[in-house]
Amino acid sequence: MFKKRRTVEQVEESNELAPKFDENGLIVVTTVDFETNDILMTGFMNKEALERTIQTKEAYYYSRSRNALWHKGATSGYTQKVREILIDDDQDALCLKVDLGENGASCHVGYKSCFYREIDLEDTAHKPGLRFTNIEKVFNPDDVYGDEPNPTKL
Repeated sequence: MFKKRRTVEQVEESNELAPKFDENGLIVVTTVDFETNDILMTGFMNKEALERTIQTKEAYYYSRSRNALWHKGATSGYTQKVREILIDDDQDALCLKVDLGENGASCHVGYKSCFYREIDLEDTAHKPGLRFTNIEKVFNPDDVYGDEPNPTKL
């Protein structure tokens, strides 16, 4: 499905899809809401995840914490319907524009977006803290995931 990377011109100026996966076989993906352009999450894809995403038009990622292919929403039901896939100039980063459906969510913590906090830049004299930018959850993670292990690793 993907072309071999041959020249800078081919990578930057042609219509050939030749993604560059890193030394671990991954490419970074930023996912945004198709309607609002809100940033939803950042993750990674391996070759299989990108191929499945293109073929099914639903988002697949590679979970580094689980070390496995991950169909977004397979457990929660909050799938991401892919409307567009953008690739950057040197083809080493992707941007998915997705439709979450009504009242959809992308965050395993229950928020619409994984970016529900910001670093407090107002008080730079002290160690910066976090400030919530979204306090309303779309779902309760305990109800959705039950006893499944949390993917967040310490």
